[in-house]
Amino acid sequence: MSDAVSFRLATEADLDAILKIEYAAFSHPWTRGIFTDALKSYQVWLMFEGNQQVGHGVIQVIIDEAHLLNITVKPENQGRGLGLRLLEELMKQAYGLGARECFLEVRDSNQTAYRLYERYGFNEVGRRRDYYPAVGGREDALVMAATLVD
Repeated sequence: MSDAVSFRLATEADLDAILKIEYAAFSHPWTRGIFTDALKSYQVWLMFEGNQQVGHGVIQVIIDEAHLLNITVKPENQGRGLGLRLLEELMKQAYGLGARECFLEVRDSNQTAYRLYERYGFNEVGRRRDYYPAVGGREDALVMAATLVD
C-alpha cells in the first residue's frame, strides 16, 4: 500500500462503482436493489487508496450489536492488507455507534475471509446450513462473532 487509505460513507451516486467491484469479486454478488436498500437502512462505507475506490463494506448496528453484512475488496487489490484495514474501519465505526459485539456470516468455502476474521479476533459460534446460493446448489455459512473494543 503506497497511497494513503481513506474511507467515506457511500451515496446513491456511488452505486455503479460499488457494483463494478462487487460483480468482479463474487460469484453471487449483491444486486443494485440490495445496495439501494442498504444505503437507506445501514451504513455503506467506501475504501479508497489514493483516489481509487478499492473496496466497500456494509454494517448494521442495533443498540449494542453490529452485523457485518458485506465486505469486499477489488480482486486486483486483494492480498495486500486492504481487507484488514477495511474490517478495522468498519469495526471502529460500529463501536462508535455503540456496538460492543459484531456478528457475521462467511461462506464455508471462503477460507481467505475466514482467516481474515480470525486474525481480527472473530471466533466461529455457529453454522447456518444451506445459507448461501452456490454453483450447483447451496453452501453453509459459518457464523462468527467478535467483541469490539476501543
